[in-house]
This record gives sequence, C-alpha cells and structure tokens, in this order.
Amino acid sequence: MNLGPHKFLLLVLLYSNQVFSEPLKMQYANFKLLDKISNKLTEKSIKVNESDLIGTLNIKVYSCFTEPPDEIPEDFVLIDVKDNFLDEEESIYIGWMISSSPDVTPLEHPIYDLWLLSCSNDKTS
Repeated sequence: MNLGPHKFLLLVLLYSNQVFSEPLKMQYANFKLLDKISNKLTEKSIKVNESDLIGTLNIKVYSCFTEPPDEIPEDFVLIDVKDNFLDEEESIYIGWMISSSPDVTPLEHPIYDLWLLSCSNDKTS
C-alpha cells in the first residue's frame, strides 16, 4: 500500500494529538532565588494570577504548566518581574521561564538569580 507523502503527512497530523499530551495547568509556581551579595538562597511558592515579593523583586505569575507524568519532566511559567529597589514600576523581565533550562531564559539582574523549580497544585514553600 503506497500512501504517498501527502497522505502520510495528513495521517500524522490527524493522530498527532494522541502522540503528544497537553500540558497540565497548575496552581503554584515554585521559585528559588539566589542573592549574589549575601549568598543566601530563598525558596518561594507563588499562586497563579498573584504576585509576591522575594528580596526586592516583585514577581507576578500569569500561568504555570507542567508536562503530564508520561512525558519528559518539564515545567514552564509566564512571569512579570519588577525590581522595587528604586521604586520604579518598570518590568525587568517579562516572559516564559523553563525549569529544565534556566540558562535559556535567564533573569539578568546584578544582585539576584531567579529560576523556576517546579509547578504544582499545592503550596510547597
């Protein structure tokens, strides 16, 4: 049976939703913050659609997703970070952060390193 490349591609597209699972929407984003001056580590959980202060950083979490258990472990979060040190309301970081690759989407700050640990449905810190 010769399907041809177009028919084969159509079959792959039709059944691709069964191959890849949808990410799971979670309620909390769990972060770790390193203060580079004092060498202090802080862990914090922030509820989705809320903001919290870690050090001088005000972090607003818009959404947090994790891959289903049958997929490769991966968490990703959409955040907006503002530095309250100078009382400015300007964002220093807006975008997605990935738990397995913090160096791909880093927060570039002279005092803090921030990275996503995980997304969860319960407050873990």
